[in-house]
Amino acid sequence: MRGTLPAHTPYDGSGKLFQIGLKPLDLWDWIEIDGFLEDFLAEKGRLFALHGENVFVAEKGSEAGQREVLALLAEHLLRHFPPLYRREGDVLRVGATGRTVRLDDAAEPPLWTAAKLVPEDLVLMRKGPGGWRLAAASLSFPSSWTLSEKFGRPLGDIHAPVPGFGRGTRMAEVIDRIFDNLKPDQPAQRWNWSLQGDRTLYLPFSHAERVDRTEAAPTPRLPGPDPVAAAFIRVEKQTLRKLPDTGDILFTIRIHLDPMRWMREHKEGPQVARKFAEQLEALDEPQLAYKGFSADRERLVRALRGLAEAPAPLSRAPSVV
Repeated sequence: MRGTLPAHTPYDGSGKLFQIGLKPLDLWDWIEIDGFLEDFLAEKGRLFALHGENVFVAEKGSEAGQREVLALLAEHLLRHFPPLYRREGDVLRVGATGRTVRLDDAAEPPLWTAAKLVPEDLVLMRKGPGGWRLAAASLSFPSSWTLSEKFGRPLGDIHAPVPGFGRGTRMAEVIDRIFDNLKPDQPAQRWNWSLQGDRTLYLPFSHAERVDRTEAAPTPRLPGPDPVAAAFIRVEKQTLRKLPDTGDILFTIRIHLDPMRWMREHKEGPQVARKFAEQLEALDEPQLAYKGFSADRERLVRALRGLAEAPAPLSRAPSVV
């Protein structure tokens, strides 16, 4: 698509790193279906064939929640996107190519069936004696974490590597309360962002790799002399929805990849570049290390500051992935 801003720009200051920033979600905007639907679904199928349990896990006993997710998603898609989703008995035809997904396939986990319908990754959280844990997930597009290391773990442990969010922190307590108090009729959303040097969607990152990166001398992640030309901004739109029947919580993640170079071409680019530079400057050392920005921040901030001071272009840039 051309002539529009990226779908979400939390890096403009509207969504800050290392803050929860939860906002109400209008269910009309719950699932994002756009021109990249076929690309995402094809990539999910490819990754599942290659990586299997590294992109899908489910604990025994989570089937009811999985089925509830599938039913809610199918109903939502048929209601809001009738040209792209058409039901024929127990089969859903999806997208312009008419790919078929059987909704009653007993040989397939219901959550994986649901994941084959939408670009979003789907994570099912369940409350137990140890708090809310990751009970099942279809995670084809991880943003620097590994599903096998988080499976079955409670929220405090899942967020342990995040500065200020691990077990026993104030942020961990706030997140637990948010999950406890979430209502089925009050879904919520937030945004997160990171940087990468290409368009790769599948970016798993293990604890050992994170430790190695933290202990090693920082190395640039953005190739070449021009970080603006090299960088892709990875935006995660995250939603939380309490399931009315099982009481489980569905956490969805939709990935967008924004090439940073659009800021040089869009009339609002200089303003967004200034806000982006301010966000990068505000990060402390642990936060920089966690995000992997340590080696790139200074030159990226300089480039963004220069862009912010440049005259605004008259033309509009293409929007992104």
